[in-house]
Amino acid sequence: MSRILIVEDEESIAELEKDYLELSGFEVEIEENGAKGLKRALEEEFNMFILDLMLPDMDGFDICKSIREVKNTPILMISAKKDDIDKIRGLGLGADDYMTKPFSPSEMVARVKAHLARYERLIGTGVQENDVIEIRGIKIDKTARRVWVNGEEKTFTTKEFDLLTFLAQNPNHVYTKEELFRKIWDMESIGDIATVTVHIKKIREKIEFSTSKPQYIETIWGVGYRFKV
Repeated sequence: MSRILIVEDEESIAELEKDYLELSGFEVEIEENGAKGLKRALEEEFNMFILDLMLPDMDGFDICKSIREVKNTPILMISAKKDDIDKIRGLGLGADDYMTKPFSPSEMVARVKAHLARYERLIGTGVQENDVIEIRGIKIDKTARRVWVNGEEKTFTTKEFDLLTFLAQNPNHVYTKEELFRKIWDMESIGDIATVTVHIKKIREKIEFSTSKPQYIETIWGVGYRFKV
C-alpha cells in the first residue's frame, strides 16, 4: 500500500485530502508543522508528499527543496496562491505538480495516482543491461536514470529526466506543450502547460552551452518543442 505524507496546517483541508486518498486505498499521515513534516519526510519512507505552500514555521518551498536534495519521491504542492510565479518557483525547486485552492479532491486523487503509477513503473523496472541514449555529447542512462553532459554528470528531478528522455528518444519530432504534458504527466493539461515550460527551462540550464541559443531542445514558436539531432 502506498504511503503518503500530507504537510498541511489547515485541519479541515488535511482531513478532506486524507479521507479521499484513504478511500482510494492509500495509507495517509498528516503533519501540521512544517519542520516536523520535513523531519519525517527525510527520515521515513513515503511514496509521495503533498505539501501546503503556506505553513506557519517553514514554507512548502523550503520543504520541497530539502526533500529534493536527497530524494526523488513525487511531490505535489498545494496553495491558495494562484500567481504563476509561485507555481514556477515550486516546479523549479523540483515539485512534480502544483494545484491551487480550492480544488477538486477527485482531481487531486487522480493526479496522485498518475504520479505514483509513473514513479513505481520507473523504480520497479528490472533491466539486466542498461539502456543508454547518446547524442552529441549527451549520455542518458535510462536504466540508472543518470545524465552526463560532455562527461560531467548532471542531476535531474524525476520529471526533468522523463521529459529529456522522451524528447531525446523522439528526435526532430515537434511536440506541443499539451502533448508533452499528457505524455510525461499522464493527464490532460488543465491550464497547467506552464509546467512544461518551467521544466524545459530547467533542462536547458543543465544541458545547453547557451540557454539563449539552445543546441539541443529547440522552441518552435507557436507550436512547441523538438530535440534536434
